[in-house]
Amino acid sequence: MRPQDAGDESAVDEAGGKKSPALPVTWRPRNIRVVAYGLAVLVLATMVVLAWILPPEWGLGDRVSLVLLGLVGVGVLHLLARPCLAAAQDRVTVVNSIRTHVLEWAEIIDINMPVGEPWPTIDLADGTTLAVLGIQSNDGAFARAALAEFQELLRARGEAEEPSV
Repeated sequence: MRPQDAGDESAVDEAGGKKSPALPVTWRPRNIRVVAYGLAVLVLATMVVLAWILPPEWGLGDRVSLVLLGLVGVGVLHLLARPCLAAAQDRVTVVNSIRTHVLEWAEIIDINMPVGEPWPTIDLADGTTLAVLGIQSNDGAFARAALAEFQELLRARGEAEEPSV
């Protein structure tokens, strides 16, 4: 699976350099999504089967509670699979498990993912950093390609215009 709307990685511009991906583009981790949604199906199916085969002395409320507990588990697993990094013409959206951050291109100084780190971090103009769970190192070459594509977009769009004097 490739980043959505990312365009052809082998495309080159007129100067012979690598062309930036077409915008908008969204990157999502692959491995964690497969695991989280697979477990979500398994958890919910297990709770439904348990609710079905409970002894007769267990009432309807007990059965419904089991299914609701399974739905809570599905919700938690969805939070693990939710992260993404979306780049548009005018902004970058970082969706992590619980929070969503909308940034202007000019707010982003750099993005890097040192060897051994689970995901990259964005260095912001205000001196803070922001974790980007939408790209995860356990995706291997897919993560490296996504990071390189975002870095190329950042080089092309990230700098603010010089103020006119």
